[in-house]
Amino acid sequence: MPSKRTASRLSERITVKRVYAPLSPQDGTRILVDRLWPRGLSKDKAKIGLWLKDIAPSEELRRRVHGGQEAWDAFLVEYGRELAREPGASAARALLERIAREPVTLLYAARNETQNNAVALKNWLLGKLRADAGGKKAKAAKR
Repeated sequence: MPSKRTASRLSERITVKRVYAPLSPQDGTRILVDRLWPRGLSKDKAKIGLWLKDIAPSEELRRRVHGGQEAWDAFLVEYGRELAREPGASAARALLERIAREPVTLLYAARNETQNNAVALKNWLLGKLRADAGGKKAKAAKR
C-alpha cells in the first residue's frame, strides 16, 4: 500500500472543476469528461485540451442519475463497471498515462459539485493509481 505521502501526490495530480470556472495556471491539461458539450460555452472560451467522451457515463446511466432514478452509491458501482469495459477502459488507460506525466483537471458541467461523473472518475482513477503503486511496491519487496 502506498504511503500517505505517495497517495497525497497522486491526489494532487488530479483536480476536478466545473467547466464554467475560471482558468488557473495549476489546471494542467483541461479534460472535459462529459458526453455532451456544455451549454452556452464556446470551444474557444472553454480552453479544453482534450474531450474524452468515451470516459463519460453512458447515456442511459447519465439519464438515470440526472433523473433521480439512480442513487449515488449505485451510480458509482455502475460507472465503475462501465470504466472497466470498452470504450471506457481505453480512455481510462490513456488518462492514467497522462496523469503519470502531468497534472490534469477533469471538467464537468453539472451543477452538483459533489456528486457528478468527474468526482466519481477522480475517485476511481485514484483507486487505480493507488492499487498500481501498491502492486509495484509489493513486487519490489518480493525481489
